[in-house]
Amino acid sequence: MASKILIVDDAAFMRMMIKDILTKNGFEVVGEAQDGNQAIEKYKELEPDLVTLDITMPEMDGITALKEIKSTYPEAKVIMCSAMGQQAMVIDAIQAGAKDFIVKPFQADRVLEAINKALG
Repeated sequence: MASKILIVDDAAFMRMMIKDILTKNGFEVVGEAQDGNQAIEKYKELEPDLVTLDITMPEMDGITALKEIKSTYPEAKVIMCSAMGQQAMVIDAIQAGAKDFIVKPFQADRVLEAINKALG
């Protein structure tokens, strides 16, 4: 069965790019969210196998959302998405329980490597 993935990014274009990479490679994108609050709601509703979570978003940032999700669902698998130069935030995210991170602009092979590693 295809792994179910929730994509969280405030930029619709970025969500579309990840969704395209994933669906072409046999993953099922079960939902999308554009901020941390929506990410938490969608996670509870959909219980995906994995979440790609943008670090910088309005309302609630990705690291806060990650901590919220992990506090309720310690087994949650989350991969952070960051722009270049967000190294300190990436370290915070990994310490908060993120499995990996991918850097924008997305490279399809790197996205797939991170997701397969996190799910494996």
